[in-house]
Amino acid sequence: MRGLGQLFLPIFFTLILIVHLKDTMSSALPGSAHQPVPPLASGSHQGLACIGCMLVTSVIEQLAQLHNSTAKAALERLCNYIPEKLHFQDICYLVAEIYGPELVKLLEYKMNADVVCHSIKLCKQDAGQPLCHLYPPPKLGLNAALRKARRIVRNSEVLKSITVFSSVCKLPPLVKLCEKIKYVIKNQLPFEDFDGDKFSAFPTLRGYHWRGRDCNEGNATVYPGRRPHNWDVESDTNCNGIWGVDPKDGIPYEHKFCKGAESKGIILLGDSAGAHFHIPPEWMTAAQMSVQVFSDLPLAFTNEFDWPQFSGITGFLNSTIGGWTDSFYLYLRRRNLCNHRDFQNISKNGGSSRNLLDLMKSLARDHVLDNPAIVIYSAIGNDVCNGRPDTVAYMTTPKQMHSNVMEMLQYLDSHLPKGSHVILTGLVDGRFLWDQLHNRYHPLGQLNKDVTYKQLYSFLSCLRVSPCIGWMSSNETLRNFTSERALQLSNVLKEIARSEKFASFDIFYMDFPLKKIAEEWHNLGGEAWQLIEPVDGFHPSQIATALGAGILWQKALHEWPQVLGKENLFNSQIEAVFRDQGGH
Repeated sequence: MRGLGQLFLPIFFTLILIVHLKDTMSSALPGSAHQPVPPLASGSHQGLACIGCMLVTSVIEQLAQLHNSTAKAALERLCNYIPEKLHFQDICYLVAEIYGPELVKLLEYKMNADVVCHSIKLCKQDAGQPLCHLYPPPKLGLNAALRKARRIVRNSEVLKSITVFSSVCKLPPLVKLCEKIKYVIKNQLPFEDFDGDKFSAFPTLRGYHWRGRDCNEGNATVYPGRRPHNWDVESDTNCNGIWGVDPKDGIPYEHKFCKGAESKGIILLGDSAGAHFHIPPEWMTAAQMSVQVFSDLPLAFTNEFDWPQFSGITGFLNSTIGGWTDSFYLYLRRRNLCNHRDFQNISKNGGSSRNLLDLMKSLARDHVLDNPAIVIYSAIGNDVCNGRPDTVAYMTTPKQMHSNVMEMLQYLDSHLPKGSHVILTGLVDGRFLWDQLHNRYHPLGQLNKDVTYKQLYSFLSCLRVSPCIGWMSSNETLRNFTSERALQLSNVLKEIARSEKFASFDIFYMDFPLKKIAEEWHNLGGEAWQLIEPVDGFHPSQIATALGAGILWQKALHEWPQVLGKENLFNSQIEAVFRDQGGH
């Protein structure tokens, strides 16, 4: 019981957020694959525990208000919403049984989430640091409210056992699952890959949501993107759904439909934006909560809270998180159906020029056996983003950027098939975040109009867990400096694309098309703030992701047509014979 006393409600929908933030901050520090990274500040881990407590306590408080119920009933309602799959609901009830009485007691005394979480020691004030709070202070003052709250729970046996926020992975139901998640985060490879070819027949845990589905898990020489063996007369060796022989003339279908079609795949080397990090706002909006709303929680959990299957480079499924799916891969597939399933999303929450080589170890491309590839490098912010108070000192310099990216390109040159292409994407101008969001209400603040993004940004910075202090800040000078540094790093990429030559690929550069995305969305009747993820106030939304895909495709189509290959004149015949080519 004492071990359980170190855990709290964030278990069932903030674990991967916590893992994501730890990973983001660790990889958003200077250095390369060969340089040591400074350790996280001790306050960072406390800050993550505080965020989890604040999220859950706020939701319980708002559910009680919305349904005119007790806090205890609201807590039970929340647990009922959580799926039984992966033991989430069991864990919710277990932790509610342990912590419920203290939590309920404080909420019934009308203490807000800030007061509750500081009182139960999951939010802590370090010596010499301000008292971090998300909500406006209570009428009697934050310190006075805290003193009152601590008197209420001072005899709690559970709270006496708390020392630190321990890993939720110590809970028996989560031990094995956490091991799997840690494996895929470390290696960026499918956990379920029986033949070791780096492709999987399973969707999550870095499976076919991230790279094309393996059509034969018992044969390592069968995978998406390879050149067909013997024109796939007897079986589908490249998993594009085209195989066999036309009985009318005895010609193999792969030879008839795909020979000379300039088949190629798409590979993304990116960050959390490329992986499409997303936390559904409905999970934090009491008025929208239901069993159905939380039904995707297990899927999100096992995909690291990323949704690559809807992303702008490798997305292939219809979006279930708002907006629509459009992707560079889908455009490339429509141009040539022989490219079916040939995609890899090698993105990582926290990806930047500093950890590219670690990412590329999971690249699955043989320079002899496989088709050429279009590689898109898109790390749009983490080289200037970190959660450090002295954030500027931890930004990548232009010299470091040049060294890191050249190291990446040299690695690609030795691994990609000849005839490949590389597109470097510049960094985003993140001043857009503050400009569009700072005076709008966050999902947690919509019910009572009490939490703006300005407050959220300040709270995250105070806790030292902000994904980007440089842009998520009220300091205009700092925001401008961060954008200036981002532009300098983009210019490094532009110069590399202009001046460097490689044996296996040609290389191109494009600015991150934020302005064009905003213009297109405005023309469709949308508002600019809708292009930003509402929960974290940081990542591109599903709408922005889909619009960006179309803009990138049009640029390639008109300026770099050699990148895309020819349009396959046999597409209609492929559809007639193979229909959906076995699906995705």
